[in-house]
Amino acid sequence: MKLSIIRSACGSLRIHPARRGSGVGGLSRRCHPALPTHSRVILRAASAASRGGHNPVPAVHFGNPPRKEDGFEYDTSLSEVVRSTKEAMLALQRRNSTVQPLLAIIQAGEDDRLLEISKKIAGRIGLNITQICLEKGCSEDEIVEEVLKLNEDPGVHGVYLHLPPASLTSRVLNTLKPEKDVDGISDLNMGRLVRGDISKGFVPPVASAVLALLEKHDGPLEGKAVLMVGGEGPFGVALQCLIERSGMVAFKSHCSSKNLQSQVMQADAVVLLGAEIVDFPSTWVKPGAAVIRCTPTLESDEHAAALGLGSLTAAYRTQNVVHSCGRWLQEQQYQPWHLRSLKLQPLTPVPSDIEISRAQTPKSVDQLAEEVGLLPEELEAYGRSKAKVRLSLLDRLHEQSDGKYVLVAGITPTPLGEGKSTVTIGLVQALTAHLKLNSFACLRQPSQGPTFGVKGGAAGGGYAQVIPMEEFNLHLTGDIHAITASNNLVAAAIDARMLHEATQSDKGLYNRLVPSVNGVRQFSPIQISRLRRLGINKTDPASLTPQEVSTFVRLDLDPSKITWQRVVDTNDRFLRKITVGQASTEKGQIRETGFDIAVASEIMAILALADGLEDMKRRLARMVVGTSRCGQPVTAEDLGVSGALAVLMKDAIKPTLMQTLEGTPVFVHAGPFANIAHGNSSVLADKLALKLVGRDGFVVTEAGFGADIGMEKFFNIKCRASGLRPDAVVLVATVRALKMHGGGPNVSAGAPLPREYIDENLSLVAGGCRSNLRKQIQIAHLFGVPVVVALNVFKTDTQAEIDLVCQIAKECGASDAVPCHHWAQGGRGSLDLARAVNEAASRPGNFQFLYDIEMPITEKIRTIAQKVYGADDIELSPEAKDKIDYYNKQGYGSLPICMAKTHLSLSHMPDKKGVPTGFVLPIREVRASVGAGFIYPLVGTMSTMPGLPTRPCFYDIDLDPVTGEITGLF
Repeated sequence: MKLSIIRSACGSLRIHPARRGSGVGGLSRRCHPALPTHSRVILRAASAASRGGHNPVPAVHFGNPPRKEDGFEYDTSLSEVVRSTKEAMLALQRRNSTVQPLLAIIQAGEDDRLLEISKKIAGRIGLNITQICLEKGCSEDEIVEEVLKLNEDPGVHGVYLHLPPASLTSRVLNTLKPEKDVDGISDLNMGRLVRGDISKGFVPPVASAVLALLEKHDGPLEGKAVLMVGGEGPFGVALQCLIERSGMVAFKSHCSSKNLQSQVMQADAVVLLGAEIVDFPSTWVKPGAAVIRCTPTLESDEHAAALGLGSLTAAYRTQNVVHSCGRWLQEQQYQPWHLRSLKLQPLTPVPSDIEISRAQTPKSVDQLAEEVGLLPEELEAYGRSKAKVRLSLLDRLHEQSDGKYVLVAGITPTPLGEGKSTVTIGLVQALTAHLKLNSFACLRQPSQGPTFGVKGGAAGGGYAQVIPMEEFNLHLTGDIHAITASNNLVAAAIDARMLHEATQSDKGLYNRLVPSVNGVRQFSPIQISRLRRLGINKTDPASLTPQEVSTFVRLDLDPSKITWQRVVDTNDRFLRKITVGQASTEKGQIRETGFDIAVASEIMAILALADGLEDMKRRLARMVVGTSRCGQPVTAEDLGVSGALAVLMKDAIKPTLMQTLEGTPVFVHAGPFANIAHGNSSVLADKLALKLVGRDGFVVTEAGFGADIGMEKFFNIKCRASGLRPDAVVLVATVRALKMHGGGPNVSAGAPLPREYIDENLSLVAGGCRSNLRKQIQIAHLFGVPVVVALNVFKTDTQAEIDLVCQIAKECGASDAVPCHHWAQGGRGSLDLARAVNEAASRPGNFQFLYDIEMPITEKIRTIAQKVYGADDIELSPEAKDKIDYYNKQGYGSLPICMAKTHLSLSHMPDKKGVPTGFVLPIREVRASVGAGFIYPLVGTMSTMPGLPTRPCFYDIDLDPVTGEITGLF
């Protein structure tokens, strides 16, 4: 019979709580059907080389002949072990009332003698036991399969391999997790014992039993001579180590030794090990000496002591299980960091980003995870340098206090960007690698649009990068691909549904949507949800009236009011408007639609705002994809696709762990654009990081573009969704951008910088500081958060310009303003920033939202326009007014606002720099991302699909076919 059949026949492993008075904490068995036993195999001796399995059971007498009183020692020892183990058990349950240590016994055959002894001991302690019976001739693969299952079961705290010696191969023994190896038989645990380090390992229970008897016998152990006969394997080595550490002298001999008689006569104690039964005349034994026979069976021998000593061995095994459970509980608590930073040796001139990244050897991701307190089972590795982190971490550390929450934002940028990512990375490198404060950077995943377009990657730059930067910028762990697949599945479902509704009768649609399978016709759960929303409280498909059938099967989407578009993660301007359905097979269902870039998908925004799988499922279900001809919103759940979307997104919801150049941890997760979405990394990444850094640590996250866009959305949208409150804002500025806002000429990507940006010009710098920088500081103060200005220093900046920026920033209300040299120096170049952030974040906070969420939609838009952008007022187009009325009727009026606006100006006019005034903000259109949970007004013309320039970045990107190295990424 195959093991899989056995498992199916026996059912799943369950642990049953004990009945009162049952005398056992809990027991379950999973055995194959009993086989005929025409013969009985009795192992009279198990070689010490067995390293476990049918462990030798010690039988003892003191002197010769054996006396009835000789059992006193093991009775006393047993009582003491049971008492101490029970106390340890009660201490565990005081720490966690739900904990219940469990010992799993894997055995070949159905010999229940060991189980009966273990049950008696477990009953006295309150331990649970489960027994897994395999066939006597079970294979190595079958044993390993069971061991692997127990390894992964968090409810199992100890595993005992009660198997024949031949079955205990190295592969079997070392498959067992050392932390569950309560018999101490794996190579690692045996090595720990020999080395004298059992803080993470276990002493073999039979060795503990032997030592306990020796300790109870005839006074102090110091200097006593113990003769060990036989036992050349690891058990003998383990026992010898314990004997010698107790102050006794251990000698080894063999049953065939010519000097055995004289050796026995000189010994204060004799321990008989090995495969053979060794008998010798009682006259050989020194008066009062102990003779301990480690027999392999649980049967009573002629000394009538094996059963009691089997109980002692079982008691020590249960003690190890309780210790294992205690260690497991301790691991579940917050663990202090033991982070090893990576050394930097900055070069001058600074090499290219990819050369710097490639010159540093990152730590393996499992090592990094261990250093920051992640458990192995919380990690899903994607290669050597990156891994997904499971959300179960939030449950494990739910009582842990959060660290300090720091947002990196910026002044209104030039088209070249001002280096928020490099500042973020430089800051955490300074905090952790240099100041030894726990910190996590939480960054957005870059889109391949900018990576191959104009801007390049988003891994930071210079000596402040996430590494490996190639992996960071290309694909990562596939989250954006999962979003693309999910988004386009919705698009395909929309067009397919419209085709089928247009070409089929109500009856035909109903029969296909609710088919009969094996003679049974029933609604799927997602269809029952739709019925409930329609007010049809029926579950029998045959009970619906014709009108109810028609209402159920027809979404009746209006093709002109479908808001859902397909996406691709490439800048492709020719997909902005397309026509679909032109093939003859689509039967004339032609309509105009278009593509967005993948990171503009509402699913990306949902990923960034969801706080768990359940929340993500709800958000995906309520995404509105269009409107029916009667004006009702049609959702992804109406299409029947939301469950499938959750399946596609189940791995994408887990943040990805990476590291900086100096070996400090980074979470990379989600990447919504800030001009057309809310522009922040995920809520989940921040929450995980805040638990991991501990109360005194820092989580540094970044908001896209200027503070007027990314920071405002971070506060009003992300913080509402997460419930988190920031402790400080780092406002990134550059001399280059300040000169632009002070009246300098236009800056264009790909074009040489005008001389004004290279030569010292204090007038332009001062103008930018007193306009845009002052305004962005004021915006942060609207939310009650202290601001530290970080001046990202370029090599063309002069000391006078740097000093002027820091001086004026403080005059404008910044808590501090410091120059940062992380690009050239790594974390060491951001030490002043780290100290300033530490001080600012330590001050009492007074965070507040900009507007009440229950304010009318129009008033919320007006509040942002006036208080943040500096507009005189807003102007709603007729279409925008109609949409606002519609959203109010649908109950969406209490959603926050996500303004879709240019990032190149505080106003809607990209060429207006500094602080524009005297303008009215035009609201061209208003849309809703109901699943993500916000209303987004469109200010002016906003493209959701970027285009490629004349010379994109991809001209410089290449692969060396010999080395496999990538060149040209930045």
